Amino acid sequence: MPLLRHRRFPRARASVRAVREFALSTLMEWGITDRQDDIRLCVSELATNAVLHGVPPGRQYLLRLSLDSNLLKVEVLDSGDGDPEVREPDAEGCGGRGLYLVQELADEFGVIDHSLGKTVWAVFKVAAAPGTEHPGP
Repeated sequence: MPLLRHRRFPRARASVRAVREFALSTLMEWGITDRQDDIRLCVSELATNAVLHGVPPGRQYLLRLSLDSNLLKVEVLDSGDGDPEVREPDAEGCGGRGLYLVQELADEFGVIDHSLGKTVWAVFKVAAAPGTEHPGP
């Protein structure tokens, strides 16, 4: 049976640290020790994008983590109407690399549009945590 944890966070730059801490504690609770740096960086970038570009003032965004066998899925849901866009990094620029990093570090990455907002997600192949393996045929 897949494992699932989620939490809402306020639209505030300070929430990104809390998102990283929540994700790390979840990874540790689930016994995921590989790829932690990649996962935390991507969680941080997705949360930052939600705060800066996705969440309307006064609203919250949701971080959802799920683990099914050896696939960890990170999802950030916000109610904004902006379209996330992967941009090639500019060597002279100071920003705009977030989704590029997610695309490069995650095994899969995508966006799902909803009538009210969107979900930006990333999937990571990890060592299967105890209790999440599926029995063979």
